[in-house]
Amino acid sequence: MILTKYFTYGVLIFTFFFISCSQKQDKEEAIARVSNIYLYKSDLEELLPSDVAKEDSILLVKNYINSWAKDQLLLQKARINLNDNKEVEELVDQYRQDILIDKYKGAAVAQYLDTIFTDEDVSNFYKENQEIFKLNEELIKFKYINFGNDLLNPEDFIALFKSSKKEDLDSLVSQEMQLKSFNFNDSTWIRLEDVLNKIPALDKADKSVLLKKTKYFKKEDSLGVYLVAVKDVLKRNQTAPQSYVLPTIKQMILHKRKLDLLKKIEQTLMEDAINNKEFEIFELREENQ
Repeated sequence: MILTKYFTYGVLIFTFFFISCSQKQDKEEAIARVSNIYLYKSDLEELLPSDVAKEDSILLVKNYINSWAKDQLLLQKARINLNDNKEVEELVDQYRQDILIDKYKGAAVAQYLDTIFTDEDVSNFYKENQEIFKLNEELIKFKYINFGNDLLNPEDFIALFKSSKKEDLDSLVSQEMQLKSFNFNDSTWIRLEDVLNKIPALDKADKSVLLKKTKYFKKEDSLGVYLVAVKDVLKRNQTAPQSYVLPTIKQMILHKRKLDLLKKIEQTLMEDAINNKEFEIFELREENQ
């Protein structure tokens, strides 16, 4: 029912747009006619991109004219066969009201909505809504390097990778050009599925290994060697870390602020109307009294 209602609205607005474009008072070159309704050259000015080829422009114009003509013919038949247009007028009027209200709300939100977040805003929302941030996927913090079988000093790279010293990591980073691929940032949470997709040598059988903290494990294929270190793990149904759900938190805070703002606007409008005697409810009486 709702779908039918909005489909009807769309057809009505689309049709009335064509009528308004076509019933021009000024004398202008017409390019098509359906009964006493004309389509003018200026109606097509914004239709064609400036860089469109001539053959394409002709096709676009023909398609537009045919579509316009079909709508005019259907509209004429509708007027002839639908004797009672009261329902149509009510739908158009309701649709117009809905558009105006939505546009006003959108303008009010754009002007007054507070979009600034503090760390405290985010932290408080996260703490108060822990139950909605349960994970439905596994996350890990990890680092890895991948080098080819032709690397001259693989043992040196393995030793640097296994080391927990900052200077060794810096040395490894400085030689990244010799690596085929790598990830040195083990402070960011990543979906386990993304890790499996990122490293071709890993497969579903390695999932249990990746879901355990490990300083180092080695995986080889025909193209080279992968060294992987898992720093931290979060499993399904555990609470997602705040950093991981930060974009979602911000969206939810904005949505809540938007609802609160609209509610406040509506409440203020009602109160002002009552105080200014622009709105009142008369005594309601039952029909049988």
